[in-house]
Amino acid sequence: MAQSRVSLRRLCNYTSGTIRNASPRLAVTGLGCRTRFSHSSSQSGPQSTTAPSSQLPSGTRQKWADYNRFPEASNPCDFVEGNKVTVHGFLSRRRVQHSKLVFADIQLSNGPTIQVTSSVESAGAPEQQRHDALRAIPLHSPVSVTGIISKLYHQPRENALPQVTTDPGLSPSGISRIDMQLASIQPLNAFPGNIIVSKGVQFPPSARHLQIRFSDELRSRLSVRPQMALELRKTLDKLGFTEVETPILFKSTPEGAREFLVPTRRKGLAYALPQSPQQYKQMLMSAGIHRYFQFARCFRDEDLRADRQPEFTQLDLEMSFATGKDVMRAVESLVTDLFAALRTKYSLVRRGDAVYPVPKHSVSEADEQIPQWPALTPPFPRLSYHEAMTRFGSDKPDLRIPFEIQRVDHLLPPSFISMITDLPSPIVEAIHFRPSPSPSSQPSTTIPSFITTFMDSLPASLLHSPHGQPTPLIFDTSKPLSGLSSLGFEGSTSLTTSLFPDLQQNDILLFQARPYSSQHQGGSTPLGTLRTLLYHHAISHHLLPRSYEFKFTWITDFPMFTPSSTSPDADPGQGGSAGFSATHHPFTAPLTEDDINLLETDPLAARADHYDLVVNGVELGGGSRRIHVAEMQEYVMREILKMTDAGVAQFSHLLEALRAGCPPHAGFALGFDRLVAVLTHTDSVRDVIAFPKSMKGEDLCVKSPGRITKGQLATYQLSFAEKR
Repeated sequence: MAQSRVSLRRLCNYTSGTIRNASPRLAVTGLGCRTRFSHSSSQSGPQSTTAPSSQLPSGTRQKWADYNRFPEASNPCDFVEGNKVTVHGFLSRRRVQHSKLVFADIQLSNGPTIQVTSSVESAGAPEQQRHDALRAIPLHSPVSVTGIISKLYHQPRENALPQVTTDPGLSPSGISRIDMQLASIQPLNAFPGNIIVSKGVQFPPSARHLQIRFSDELRSRLSVRPQMALELRKTLDKLGFTEVETPILFKSTPEGAREFLVPTRRKGLAYALPQSPQQYKQMLMSAGIHRYFQFARCFRDEDLRADRQPEFTQLDLEMSFATGKDVMRAVESLVTDLFAALRTKYSLVRRGDAVYPVPKHSVSEADEQIPQWPALTPPFPRLSYHEAMTRFGSDKPDLRIPFEIQRVDHLLPPSFISMITDLPSPIVEAIHFRPSPSPSSQPSTTIPSFITTFMDSLPASLLHSPHGQPTPLIFDTSKPLSGLSSLGFEGSTSLTTSLFPDLQQNDILLFQARPYSSQHQGGSTPLGTLRTLLYHHAISHHLLPRSYEFKFTWITDFPMFTPSSTSPDADPGQGGSAGFSATHHPFTAPLTEDDINLLETDPLAARADHYDLVVNGVELGGGSRRIHVAEMQEYVMREILKMTDAGVAQFSHLLEALRAGCPPHAGFALGFDRLVAVLTHTDSVRDVIAFPKSMKGEDLCVKSPGRITKGQLATYQLSFAEKR
């Protein structure tokens, strides 16, 4: 017995390779395995490959035959009370009332709830066999069920309790529940007993198929995703766009981000997976495709976060004879129409801790409904990059946050400034946070302990910033100078008189210093990051109500160029020697004629006709008006970015397309994964992708990427570099 356990453990730990000295018959059953060994004496010499070493067991052969003979599912028009219909799904739940009465639920991939009833009058009755079959089939097994419809239910628009309907024209897509009297049930495979399914079960990423099957939340988001794509396609068709597919196997060009290379069998040659279809779509403008779009698969070898994946989908647009304003109007139409379609077909509900959309006919009285997708009214608000960075400390500001950034260094005494930073002549900014707990929820902490836990939770880059540590002060009338004594009498008086005259008990002022600069750079300031973190921390401690609003804004007038980062994790940019790279990409046009002149005198001061669409602190996408004159494009690459001749030559195909009378054009790329995530109320794009990558870029379900074999290296004429 001990030897059998050891052998079983060894076998279950195998992921590849050959098991010697045994001929196991292995049946993989989800997360475990069952084995039957037929040991034989070790034999030497070549083995025959003309036939299997053992015959297929007769039981397996019979199961295969039984599982593959089942009736077709009924058409939607057949779902009328009194009709006999067939449905396919998973046996998800069974309730045995007593030996003669059983109820069971059938889970469909995207349809109404099916409740099957089976009853017998007496032992040995003709219906006993199907009754016993329903009781014997393992839960969660795929089944084919035939029965007579006894009742149809649909969900009224007011989302009240289901009402019985006898409308013969009602299709299953409009039905919330179907009651059937069992006529027959046939298992199509057996769910194994060693996969434990219980309420709230958490399957590992390696069992992504089970995560999806047993999570209503995941399945709902994956079902909504293609519906959103369909609605976007409808609007694009209405606006006169043409869908064009561009190649996945591209070539390496220095657009800005790191690329994935694909080796070929031709020595020294490799493809690159596209960072975006940017160059192809600009060439399409020269080709006469005036309005292009595609749901493009894109690849970037960049640092991963919750809203990033190495491969992702973006809705790519380009319009010729157009400006950035034309593109923004088209994008606003897309988003507005999408919100209207979602509002018509789905409801947002909270089930447990999760909020996600469900079809309106699936909403029950027990569901807690939250505010739906609002009716949007274009045009969306617009903020310049400078204004966004000044007021919110971010180029993707969350406009739901009820406090902005104020510059305060001119009101503070030098003694306080020297306490919070060692920077000479710094900019000091502050935010005023007022706790506003909702009447229905009590704060989970006192204000002093809230600030303590907030400061303790900060990342080291903020808590130990070389610019100085963030400093909070609590307004407390029971303390000297109401808790602002570190500012001194003059400082506290100036601050409360000029900027914060309405301070109340337990209000918080949070101060942060940063180096003085006449121009903003990058995506956020330290206090901008703190503002977002404080907002979410306050919500988690019930000091602010959770907001389900969608606040869109356009961020415009970005700097055309950004100083190159010295961080080893930074994107490589365009590989020029100018010390800076294009903020968006090197094909972005200057905003005005004044910005064209700045290219010659002060490129870092030049602004670009670049615009980002932001909602609730998430950048949904970005676009720009493009440089459509070949001479200007080459000038930016060669003279401004200081790219080498070889670097410029990599874009020769684009320069030739621009030279061939390319019209003015502008475009946009909407992050489709992010859009689905935001609109279905999840913080991670992994929740809206069927098989996502981990934070290390690994697919934990199929175990990719895989190791390169010596044979593969030889095929592609590659070798591993020696360690230095």
